[in-house]
Amino acid sequence: MSGDKKNSKQKETLIKVLRYIKPYRFMMTLTIVMAVISVVLTLYLPILTGDAVDWLIYIADPSVLNVDSPWPALFAILRKMGIVILLTALSQWVMNICNNKIVYNVIQDIRKKAFRRLEELPLKYLDAHSHGDIVSRVVADVDQFADGLLIGFTQLFTGVVTILVTLGFMLSENVGITLVVVVITPVSLFVASFIARKTYSMFKLQSETRGEQTALINEMIGNQKVVQSFNREKKTLERFDEINGRLEKYSLRAIFFSSLTNPCTRFVNSLVYTGVGLTGALSVLRGGLSVGQLTCFLSYANQYTKPFNEISGVITELQNALACAARIFELIEEEPQVPDREDAVILGNVAGKVELTDVSFSYVPDRKLIEGLNLHVRPGQRIAIVGPTGCGKTTIINLLMRFYDVDSGIISVDGNRIQNITRKSLRTSYGMVLQDTWLKRGTIRENIIVGRPEASEEEVIAAAKASHAHSFIRRLPDGYDTLIGEDGGSLSGGQKQLLCITRVMLSLPPMLILDEATSSIDTRTEIKIQKAFAVMMEGRTSFIVAHRLSTIQNADVILVMKDGHIIEQGNHRELLEKKGFYAELYNSQFAIA
Repeated sequence: MSGDKKNSKQKETLIKVLRYIKPYRFMMTLTIVMAVISVVLTLYLPILTGDAVDWLIYIADPSVLNVDSPWPALFAILRKMGIVILLTALSQWVMNICNNKIVYNVIQDIRKKAFRRLEELPLKYLDAHSHGDIVSRVVADVDQFADGLLIGFTQLFTGVVTILVTLGFMLSENVGITLVVVVITPVSLFVASFIARKTYSMFKLQSETRGEQTALINEMIGNQKVVQSFNREKKTLERFDEINGRLEKYSLRAIFFSSLTNPCTRFVNSLVYTGVGLTGALSVLRGGLSVGQLTCFLSYANQYTKPFNEISGVITELQNALACAARIFELIEEEPQVPDREDAVILGNVAGKVELTDVSFSYVPDRKLIEGLNLHVRPGQRIAIVGPTGCGKTTIINLLMRFYDVDSGIISVDGNRIQNITRKSLRTSYGMVLQDTWLKRGTIRENIIVGRPEASEEEVIAAAKASHAHSFIRRLPDGYDTLIGEDGGSLSGGQKQLLCITRVMLSLPPMLILDEATSSIDTRTEIKIQKAFAVMMEGRTSFIVAHRLSTIQNADVILVMKDGHIIEQGNHRELLEKKGFYAELYNSQFAIA
């Protein structure tokens, strides 16, 4: 990325961050006020210290005293110092509370927006991006951003105010020494600018590689059985080591440039302190300053240079924070799925008439999948879809549910184009059981009632009995209240699929989609479930995707697909009589060796 583009990207990201901070401008104002109070009181303390030193010198040499007793004045100064210290501590405490509230409210807002956007994103985005990288953006990158923002608020405001107020105090005391400080100051600015230019791209690469590493770890944990069964541990470790090596390289570069901050700024601090010390000492010898005033100036020199050290460190942290924020905003600003039209139809009393007219669709523009597909389904028909892997069977399901929108053509339900129907009412009209099961962390009951949260205990048990899941649920330690982990925990593949079938049995929507719904279930149980499905499908439009042709022989219409086209259509007997592609598929499954 060129320098101009990088700077432009940083400015855009910073503007977006400020928009999130804007709702908390009252606390921001309070933070600035507290920072000013804290700095002014902190800088007033050296003046009191200098006065106290001068009084101590006078006490040591009574001949120069023109007062009866110096002690009341000295005690008065000490009392002032105590009050100033307490007020400084109080203002810093209030400032830190405000800073934390601003940062964690902003982070809460960003995470909420990011998670809402995840719910709104089309499936094509989630299919095209690593899940681990998405998780890394929402979790790790937001945490890194929070750390940088907190350090920025805590030290940046205080640092800038300290520099400005210190210069004001020093100018009021002695212009000559102040000019020495101002002349040396650009060195610190140069150091900060140099570090800022170098670290942003390093931290961005570090953040991206961390997301890649999270994606690999997430993928391997979820598929460890497959990795071990194919003895891919060594290859996986090599891949992890390669990513880890890149992360090490980018991290070291980022840390190297950011670690230059402290020694470089300390060097500048020493120059400023030396300049003030030498100039001040000469001024004391000429009688232009008292020893107490010199003490005050040396204290100011430390106070003045310290913020440059902190600000340089803050700039480094902000580079990291902005790099992470840029990745978060990329997710938040992704195009959401096309929203429902304002006049969208809410389906009710669905009959189940489904039509596909000249439908064309492809996941990748240059790779055709479905072209000119036509299908007319009457209410209550059972439509089976068969064909070789990759012919577009599951894609039709994705289009019917509007997980993807067609490239061209029309899909309608009960005469309404699905683009004119609300997604919620469309998807509520379908009951869906997939080959890939999904169960959330929670009780068995909570997983069953996903589609009907208001269902009674009797209805849940009746649905479980219909799906033949009741017997194994009853044997679990706490029955329907048994807590299961993410994606079903220790349940077998068949048990998880039975729970997903129970979920649909409980909802009983007007249309059904069964995509290899019994692929993980033993043959004996499958026969019983097929009978339950037959009862459930009675009067309901049903789409059945199957590889085992024995499960779809009773379908009203069987669609035989190949390369995105329907090449044969009819019932089981008619297709066998044609002796075409379906007959070949059927005979290949039931041929006698």
